[in-house]
Amino acid sequence: MKLGYNDKLVMIGDSITDCGRARPVGDGRFETLGNGYVSVVAALLQSTYPELNLQIVNMGISGDTVRDLKARWEQDVLALQPNWLSIMIGINDVWRQFDQPHSIDVHIGLEEYETELEQLIVQTKPQLKGLILMTPFYIEPQADDRMRSRMDEYGAVVKKLAQKHGAALVDTQQAFNKVTEYIYPAALAWDRVHPGLNGHAVLARAFLQSIDYDYNKNL
Repeated sequence: MKLGYNDKLVMIGDSITDCGRARPVGDGRFETLGNGYVSVVAALLQSTYPELNLQIVNMGISGDTVRDLKARWEQDVLALQPNWLSIMIGINDVWRQFDQPHSIDVHIGLEEYETELEQLIVQTKPQLKGLILMTPFYIEPQADDRMRSRMDEYGAVVKKLAQKHGAALVDTQQAFNKVTEYIYPAALAWDRVHPGLNGHAVLARAFLQSIDYDYNKNL
């Protein structure tokens, strides 16, 4: 397992990460971590690896784009001094292009998305033991769907940056693709974006695989 003793993992993102976490810092027990994949990840890590004394912090904020992350980065990431950092951002960067097509000022194009995300990575990487990048996703199995196709472009940026900066990659879209071979998307997320617990379990499993979590570990 990649995380080590006393490591602090900060997980930042939008509503998929947020999921009702405590304010100002989602750090502690039970509902403080929200009711999504962050809570599932924390529960499994802390129960399977109690000897590591891992600290998991949820810093997701609903509605965030990469611009919003940039605006709060100093306070919500750097000041927390994480050993490990997980970033999942991009869903709203794409979604606003479709649900607010005439609000051009809030649209974040692919070039801006890549530039801003990479700047945050470069700014933070020197203080980290490890970085985990999670692709944005759209729970739509038809790859030629317009929003799914656009989301895949933003996901490709995340994959590119993960390779360039030596980060662990969580391909969330691929994880959902495997599940939607058998389950209708609305059974995972009514709007194909905000999953229920089963969808958050998909995210948590993909995340844990990226850090070499051992499901067979004996305490």
